[in-house]
Amino acid sequence: MPRVKIYSNPVKNVPWQDRPDNLTGAPIWRYSENPIIDRNPVENVARIFNSAVMPYEDGFIGVFRGEQTNGIPYIYLGRSADGIHWDFDKSKIPFVNEKGEPFMPVYAYDPRLVKVEDTYYIIWCGDFYGAAIGVAKTKDFKTFVRIENPFIPFNRNAVLFPRKINGNYVMLSRPSDSGHTPFGDIFLSESPDMVFWGKHRHVMGRSNEWWESVKIGGGAAPIETSEGWLLFYHGVSGTCNGFVYSIGGAILDIDNPSIVKYRCDKFLLTPEKWYEERGFVPNVCFPCATIHDSESGKIALYYGCADSYVSVAFTTIDEIVDYIKDNSVVRQEDTEIGIR
Repeated sequence: MPRVKIYSNPVKNVPWQDRPDNLTGAPIWRYSENPIIDRNPVENVARIFNSAVMPYEDGFIGVFRGEQTNGIPYIYLGRSADGIHWDFDKSKIPFVNEKGEPFMPVYAYDPRLVKVEDTYYIIWCGDFYGAAIGVAKTKDFKTFVRIENPFIPFNRNAVLFPRKINGNYVMLSRPSDSGHTPFGDIFLSESPDMVFWGKHRHVMGRSNEWWESVKIGGGAAPIETSEGWLLFYHGVSGTCNGFVYSIGGAILDIDNPSIVKYRCDKFLLTPEKWYEERGFVPNVCFPCATIHDSESGKIALYYGCADSYVSVAFTTIDEIVDYIKDNSVVRQEDTEIGIR
């Protein structure tokens, strides 16, 4: 049994590959058969990346960013028996409004998938007269009902916590500007009903560390543990040849997650393999989901690569929490309650 407890249902068939003997650096290792989703995965879709998956029934289900061959991104549904090999619906997810009428977004990308109580929520970035957050709900992955946009433009990288905190839904987001934002911090917002959002709090900002010095953003849905909420997020650096996206880790306070308890000053993964360095947008590791088993402590981290592929990496709860704590540097803004 792991020393650090994960508070979630066990997933006995969690995707897994043992740690290689020659691993150095952070205790997280890539699947040897990456990428698990290659280019042109389904008719009329050129690339799938930056997508979210989770356990469902006896296997796994996911929402996938599919760049169509006309260049417009939409969300597609996929299913898998083992979390590695995926089958996709040929058609986009058919979103409807509360009346059951067709209500498709203009575009949709970088989806997250989170279950809260008995409902699955899909969160993405779409057009609300500017880049903003879209949300839909489903209980059966057959009917997908869009609900109110939580925030006005401009905002991206929304991630919902997997349970209510102090009676409210809680969502992370990254307010931005109208372009490809050269800045950005992670904020937290609360809602009693998934419609009206407030109690906005600053969680953490970009740092002086090279790999996250331009902007940061939420990644996978936080994992509830005995040490706090484990958050895999992305950090962005600026180079003479464009942005580089890496994966970082932090642990947030369990009752007040606007407070950062630990924050690793080193990246966990940065573009090093060909499928991370070469693609439609080079040098991108973009985390969007985890599948984790509370009994063994195994974690499979799914991430988009170079805006062209989906890959998976592995770690354990004890190893990753220890590494984050051992390499933690928190700043005053991290430990504040996040309101001014």
